[in-house]
Amino acid sequence: MAEIVNLRQARKRKARAEKDATAAQNRLMFGRTKAERTLSDAKTALETKRVEQHKRENGPGDKSGQ
Repeated sequence: MAEIVNLRQARKRKARAEKDATAAQNRLMFGRTKAERTLSDAKTALETKRVEQHKRENGPGDKSGQ
């Protein structure tokens, strides 16, 4: 005899598996902890600040920047 399958439970099990697969894919794509994001943002801000500090401003007699 064949095994009896509850279709409602089978549908829920399938939906749960699909949801878990989507979550796993999102963790690979977007999975950074808050500490990692904060560190990355701080490094970017520091690099931007350093670049801005090394820029030269054009004076009234300086035509090289035009």
